[in-house]
Amino acid sequence: MGTIQVQSKRSFYGNEASGGLTEMKIDIHSHILPRKWPDLKQRYGYGGWIQLEQHCQAKPQDTLDLCQLLNNDLAATVKKYPKRFIGLGTLPMQAPDLAVKEMHRCVKELGFPGVQIGSHVNNWDLNVSELFPIYSAAEQLNCCIFVHPWDMQTDGRMSKYWLPWLVGMPSETTIAICSMIMGGIFETFPRLRVCFAHGGGSFPFTLGRISHGFKVRPDLCALDNKIDPKKYLGSFYTDSLVHDPHALKLLIDVIGKDKVMLGTDYPFPLGEQEPGKLIDSMEQFDEDLKDKLKFDNALTFLNLDRKQFELY
Repeated sequence: MGTIQVQSKRSFYGNEASGGLTEMKIDIHSHILPRKWPDLKQRYGYGGWIQLEQHCQAKPQDTLDLCQLLNNDLAATVKKYPKRFIGLGTLPMQAPDLAVKEMHRCVKELGFPGVQIGSHVNNWDLNVSELFPIYSAAEQLNCCIFVHPWDMQTDGRMSKYWLPWLVGMPSETTIAICSMIMGGIFETFPRLRVCFAHGGGSFPFTLGRISHGFKVRPDLCALDNKIDPKKYLGSFYTDSLVHDPHALKLLIDVIGKDKVMLGTDYPFPLGEQEPGKLIDSMEQFDEDLKDKLKFDNALTFLNLDRKQFELY
């Protein structure tokens, strides 16, 4: 379940008598689960729920119920710590009508500015027409979407060396980006605000190859959208989780200084243990750029006002 963490602290390099200035970091990419939940096998009458395995063929109404359980718990956490957490809702994506219903509840009743979805929905990539009602609702509700990779291949050649997480996740994210671009999602839904996890996976480094392939094999690539993928730079966001200064510099150059946001993937081991450490270490970035990456771009993505997170 996705959540966003806010760090805000006083810094007295300003006027100390007035309370100083507030330093802020918004971690767009972290995870949270309820401290406890009911016995899901008993609740729904079949197994496979402890690890939430997609192969258990969960009934749509049951997944809606589980999403509501998760979203209600997250809303309670946000209500308890309103200056520390921002909620991203969970949706039953395999049932788009129920997903739209829960998105409306997340935004209108729970006050979430966005939702988190996977890089695909069972056998659907993110370009399928079945998902269009969800994108339309997101535009209508001004609801942002955070895309997180999942369901990587784990057997065969991918079974060793943690390759599903080291190689599979970046590939999953790249497939999600290409599906949305080549499937015409950003053309059909131009007001959609989407962020992709882990620095956009392999996409920033392979964009040249993707664009070239689009031009030389339009019969294979330009089936649903005739526009060069490079034209969509600036149409979506990524987080900053790339673990390397050269990669972060490339990410900013490709995706854009206004479209990259701090993300840690807390509390997982592949995450950044100290939020914003890589951004702060970049000597070639001025303070304005660092502020954009650490909080300002996130406020724009989430359509939120900084003042509601200030310390008084």
